[in-house]
Amino acid sequence: MTTPTLFAALEGKLLSPTVSGPTQKTNRYGFRGELGLKFPPSVAGEKRPPEIKADQVILAAEGEQLVFLALHVDSLAHLDFVRETFGAALTPTGKYFIFAGNVDISKKFLLEFEGVSFYVLPLDEATVYNELLDLLYLEKGDLKKLSPEAKIDAIVDAAAKGPSGFPRIEYSQALAEMGPVKVAENRPV
Repeated sequence: MTTPTLFAALEGKLLSPTVSGPTQKTNRYGFRGELGLKFPPSVAGEKRPPEIKADQVILAAEGEQLVFLALHVDSLAHLDFVRETFGAALTPTGKYFIFAGNVDISKKFLLEFEGVSFYVLPLDEATVYNELLDLLYLEKGDLKKLSPEAKIDAIVDAAAKGPSGFPRIEYSQALAEMGPVKVAENRPV
């Protein structure tokens, strides 16, 4: 399988991969790692680290469509960079999970932009991977013996059914309700 042009377009933004390549499903390409969302201007062709990045990224593409995305960002406001990064690859049938460090721990909601839905959740002390397993009712023990690519497939397939119980709110309301960005020690920045 050749690398989809979606991934070719993201070259330089997909960072520190632990998985990057075809999964066990036909025509599916997976990635786990970090994603650069905003980069400083390049001077004389030098590469600089991203100013804003998403971590704990799990994504899957089928053809030119991003069918699954889960990631952690420091601020819900970084969703604008996520939308800009993926553009037309985001589809109404895709499942996209944004874990934001400044969303109230007791809240979860669904945001919709131009027919594309984003599930927004807080991330307190767990990982995106563990939170997804809980949310999608997947047993860690069942996935333990699978390859990293097969784990991505299992998560994507479970997410296709879609979680329920997420109240819809407007993005402007979600931004108004978000708290301060916190650093690792859980203190406001």
